[in-house]
Amino acid sequence: MLAALAVLVLTRTGPHIVMMAVLALLSISGVLTPNEALAGFANSGLITVACMFVVAAGIHSSGGVDLLVHKVLGRPEGVRGALGRIFAPVVLLSGFLNNTPVVATMIPAIHAWSRKINVPASKLMIPLSYSAILGGTLTLIGTSTNLVVNGQYQQLTGEAGLSLFSITAVALPVVLVGVLFIWLVFPRMLPDRSDKRAFANLREFTLEVAVAPDGPLVGQTVEQAGLRSLDRVYLVEIERKGNIVTAVSSEEKLQGGDRLVFAGDTEAISDLLRINGIVPSPENGHSDTLNQDRAERCLVEAVVSTHCDAVGHAIRDARFRDRYGAVVLAVARSGERIQGNLGNIRLEAGDTLLLEARPAFVSRQRYNKDFLLINDLDKTQPRHERAWLAWGILAAVVLAAGTGLVSMLNAALVGAGLMVVTGCCNVAQAEKSLDLTVILTIAASFALGAALQKTGVATFLADGILDLSAGTPWLLLILTYLAVSVLTEMITNNAAAVLMLPIVLEVTEKAQLNQEPFIFAIMIAASASFATPLGYQTNLMVYGPGGYRFTDFLKVGVPMNLLVAVVTLTTLLLGWPLVRG
Repeated sequence: MLAALAVLVLTRTGPHIVMMAVLALLSISGVLTPNEALAGFANSGLITVACMFVVAAGIHSSGGVDLLVHKVLGRPEGVRGALGRIFAPVVLLSGFLNNTPVVATMIPAIHAWSRKINVPASKLMIPLSYSAILGGTLTLIGTSTNLVVNGQYQQLTGEAGLSLFSITAVALPVVLVGVLFIWLVFPRMLPDRSDKRAFANLREFTLEVAVAPDGPLVGQTVEQAGLRSLDRVYLVEIERKGNIVTAVSSEEKLQGGDRLVFAGDTEAISDLLRINGIVPSPENGHSDTLNQDRAERCLVEAVVSTHCDAVGHAIRDARFRDRYGAVVLAVARSGERIQGNLGNIRLEAGDTLLLEARPAFVSRQRYNKDFLLINDLDKTQPRHERAWLAWGILAAVVLAAGTGLVSMLNAALVGAGLMVVTGCCNVAQAEKSLDLTVILTIAASFALGAALQKTGVATFLADGILDLSAGTPWLLLILTYLAVSVLTEMITNNAAAVLMLPIVLEVTEKAQLNQEPFIFAIMIAASASFATPLGYQTNLMVYGPGGYRFTDFLKVGVPMNLLVAVVTLTTLLLGWPLVRG
C-alpha cells in the first residue's frame, strides 16, 4: 500500500498501471487467491459505472445536453445572472450522469454563450466544474466514486448496500451552500481575462511566403526542399490556385506560385527568405489565408486531455499530421500563448491548442478522449430527434432504481442497452464512452482493499486511528474525512475511497459505531476536490478554456474544500447517530 501511494504521488505513472501492478503482485505472492485478486472485475459497482458511461454517451450523442442548455441559458444580465442559469442544468445533469461528458458538452456552449452575453469565460468555467462536482454527490449514480464505494461496501460486508437517494440528505445541504458560496463570492475572486484570448490574432503566430514560379524548388517535395526540418517554424498548409492543402505531407510536390503558410516563431521570416526559391508573399510575410473560411480546413481550439498519447512529447515528435490529420498552430498554457520554437514544446494535460485540421477531425474527436473540443465548431448541427428519447431512458433508469423496482445494476444494464438499441448512441460511441483507465483503476483497487482486510493491515491501522482519537466518535468522523480529502488531492478520488473504506469499516466495527455516516463522509470527501486543476478531471478540462493559472484554483478551491468539509461534517454530526443504538 505504501509503495503504491509513493508511486502515485511521486511519479506520473497512471493510477491504472499502478493498481494493476499491485493486483499482479498480490496474486503472484499468494497474498490473494486469483479469485480474490480478480473479484473487482465482477463487482456490481464497477459494472454499474461502465453502464452509466454508456447512458451518459446516449444523452451526449443524441444532443440531449445541448437541448437542455439552449432552453435554459437565455440572455441573463451580468456574471451572477449567468451563474444562476448554469447551476440548475449542471447540478441536475451531474446528479444522474458522469460529470465528465456533462462538462465536455457544456464547455463549448458556455464559451460561445459568454461571448454573446459579454461575460468573461474566466468567470464561468471554474463555477461550471465545481457545480458538476457538487451535483455528482447528490445520488449514488452521480459519480463513479459513489458507486464504487457502495460496491466495495457490499463486497466486504455482505450487506445490501445503499439506495439511489440515500446520500441525498447529506449532499443536498452541501450543494445548496456550495452553490450559494460560488454565486456570492466567485464573481469577485475569479480573474477577468476577457481581453487575453491566447489565439485572438492569427497574424501573431503564422507567416506566409511563396514558391518562386521559376525557382529551383518547383517540382521538389517538401522534404527535398528542406522545409520539413526547419528549427523555428514548420509548414502548416499550402494554398494552390485557390485550393488549400492541409496537414501537408513530406511527399507533397511544390509548384510555382504556391503560397506556403508556416506556424511558429514569426521572427523566422528572414530565415525562410534566405532559402533559394522562396520569395515574400503579397501579404508581407503575414498570413491572411487562415482568416478566410475554406471547406477544406477548419480551425479548432482544443484542450489536451490526460488520456492524450501526445502528453509528455514534443509537438514535432507527436506526429500530429499522421495520427490526427491536424497541425498545431499555437499552444497556450495557463491562459497565455507559449512563445518560441513550436516544434520543441512538450505538451501537458490542460494545454490549449489551436489546430488546423480537416473537417473530419471534428467529428472524429468528438467522442475520442485525446482532445476536448472547446470552440463552437458545430453551429449548424441539426437537433437530433432522439434527444427526448434519451432523456426518457435516463428517467426510466432513475425511476426504476430509485423506487427499488429493480437493482441499480439491472437498471443501468437495461438503460445502457436501450441507448444503443434505440440509436441514441451507436456501438462505436458506446465503446469510446467506456473510460478504460477509470474501470481498470477501480477493479484493481478492490484487490488492494481486500488484501488490507485479509492480512490484518486494516485492523492494525484501525487500532492506530482508534488510539489517536481516543475512541471519540466525532473525532473519528473528522479524521476519516480529512484522510480521504488529502489522499484525493494526491492520488485519484476512486483510489483514495477504495483504500480508505476497509480501514474505516474496521474502525467502526471495533468501536461499535454506525457505519453509514462514515461511508457518506468518504463519498463526499473523495469527490470534493477543488483546490488544484489536477485533482479532478473536470477542473483540468476548464483549465485552458478559462485561461486560468494554477493559483486561480488555489484561491477559490481551498475555501471551497474547507466549506464543503464543514457543511458535510456538521450535517452528519447533527443528522446521524454515530454510536449504534
